[in-house]
Amino acid sequence: MRVLVMIKGSGADEDKIAPTEEMFAQMGAYNEELVKAGIMLGGDGLRPSKDGAKVVFDGGDVSVVDGPFTEAKEIVGGYWIWEVSSLEEAVEWAKKCPSDPSFGVRQVLEIRPYFETEDFGEAFTPELRAKEEELAAQIKAQHPDA
Repeated sequence: MRVLVMIKGSGADEDKIAPTEEMFAQMGAYNEELVKAGIMLGGDGLRPSKDGAKVVFDGGDVSVVDGPFTEAKEIVGGYWIWEVSSLEEAVEWAKKCPSDPSFGVRQVLEIRPYFETEDFGEAFTPELRAKEEELAAQIKAQHPDA
């Protein structure tokens, strides 16, 4: 089962967290454990919300909200993609994630399983599956190292 593990924090806390050499070392060691266990498929940290934007669809209207999103209760600061045997395994790995309580900010790891094609039943017809596979092949051809 593939899962997305999102590293969440409060928008108001973004400026309070500056990466340190120790944080990089701890996270590097954790990532190394994930890779050695064969579960890490990818992952990255995200720039602060001040460097981003939200596109909002509301009743047929589309608007753009520029960052920062300081009033946001939770924002995604980074992510991993893991291949695990179960949600329980993902939870056990997430509990091992380094966390520095000295920052005084709340950190949340949210784990969300990916949909698999069999999850969609008959609504995902053979024709739609074939088109999806074609798009996946095009993406792989465009970005072979991704």
